[in-house]
Amino acid sequence: MPPAPVFLLLAAGASRRMRGADKLMEPVAGEPLLRLQARRGIAAGLAVLVTLPPDRPERWAALEGLAVQRLPVPDAAEGLAASIRAGVAAAPPDAAVLLLLADLPEIEATDLAQMAALHREAPKALLRATTADGRPGHPILFPADLRPELQALKGDQGARRILERAAGRLRLVPLAGTRAVTDLDTPEDWALWRARTGH
Repeated sequence: MPPAPVFLLLAAGASRRMRGADKLMEPVAGEPLLRLQARRGIAAGLAVLVTLPPDRPERWAALEGLAVQRLPVPDAAEGLAASIRAGVAAAPPDAAVLLLLADLPEIEATDLAQMAALHREAPKALLRATTADGRPGHPILFPADLRPELQALKGDQGARRILERAAGRLRLVPLAGTRAVTDLDTPEDWALWRARTGH
């Protein structure tokens, strides 16, 4: 049986489109989104790694007291790749990486647990969450043998090229509603989402 995947929460972004606010500190269900996301990973039974920018002490503080590993990303300004590289480097050898952008507030612990369970059944599959109607989103689980490719990423491209190269191994995992693609980047996004969901 493969080792359990590691949950890598990418939280080193600059939150530039929030016009001075920090989307990862927005309250959801009574706590900062970042803390809620980390707790969801713990509730799914996974080891949790969180990548963080060195210049956002409030993000570091939001994770106090949780059983997570906080990872500084000194070159966070480079973009998503720096965050992915830092997280993958800190993951235990031979573990798959379940990667989630921290600004998707509707992802549940059960979604993460479902993807970890599917990995146990098919350890070589590249798993990608989709909306209920099939639109690809997050989280994405990368099998352990793809980790060198993740660590070779540069810039703000994310892992799109890896997904394209490994398309033959891709298995889509439908999640309820649109939770796999609901990311909130602007104050307007947050206001609309709160109005729609009552959060």
